[in-house]
Amino acid sequence: MTDFRVVGERLRNWGRWGDDDERGTVNLITPERLAAAGRLIHKGRIFDLGIDLDGTGPQNGRFRINPVHLMSETGAEQVFPGGFRYADGYLFMPIQASSQWDALAHVFYDGLLYNGHPADELTVKGAARCGIDKQGKGIAGRGVLLDIPAVRGVPWLEAGEVITPDDLDAAIAAQGGVSVGAGDILLVRTGWRRKFLEQGQEAGFMAGEPGLGLASCQWLRDRDVAAVCADNWAVEALPGEDPGAFLAVHMVLIRDMGMTLGEILDFEELTEDCRADGRWEFFFAAPPLKITRAAGSPINPLAIK
Repeated sequence: MTDFRVVGERLRNWGRWGDDDERGTVNLITPERLAAAGRLIHKGRIFDLGIDLDGTGPQNGRFRINPVHLMSETGAEQVFPGGFRYADGYLFMPIQASSQWDALAHVFYDGLLYNGHPADELTVKGAARCGIDKQGKGIAGRGVLLDIPAVRGVPWLEAGEVITPDDLDAAIAAQGGVSVGAGDILLVRTGWRRKFLEQGQEAGFMAGEPGLGLASCQWLRDRDVAAVCADNWAVEALPGEDPGAFLAVHMVLIRDMGMTLGEILDFEELTEDCRADGRWEFFFAAPPLKITRAAGSPINPLAIK
């Protein structure tokens, strides 16, 4: 069994963008690459990859709850000149309950965050280093979708199934050789969202999941991928490959490589369109909310073709 610490040390990006860096691999989305990504928009079609912020989400209370929306004003009993009325409300939710980014402050081990920043600076006041607000300029660029269940001929992968570099390469080949390279934002479809949509909470969405394995971290590093998004809740396979290391892929990608992760996205409509037109690349944009010192943020991610 490969020790994730060995992998993390080999793939570590600490100091690559300076000793004070708190943005990690998002730095790979250069102005030139961003401008090139904008030229991928041809037909002006927008795909909403986020799930609704309401009680129909996958959270079952084990880690988090689904968002709760309450109205504070409905217009009732309001008296304003000219008949004016207004509606207002509140949203209560864990910041990572729905489609969301994991900040680089989200996970750590051995007392250190990404780039060697001390984890003891993470307090009840928030993350002094590597908070999601450091990504306030947004995460946008060339997106590439890889449909792994299609390669295996199934509607979705099962919990615990590990996506390997061979799987990623096979998806590239099956999708006409679409490239995955420096500064790209990779969207990995496991089919887990489809399983939830068809079977509901009874599908055990939060009990486990298919996802990336530890070997795929090297694949991402070799290609200088800027960020990874998935249609599951933790990007990686659960139960994991090493029962002695919980969320080992998280620890390597976030803490060692400095890679921001997107979770609980919906790729179903986008996948159908990519199959229809044979284009698996697009402009992708998913700015986080600038929640000061937060470990993550809800997002409304968009793919534009």
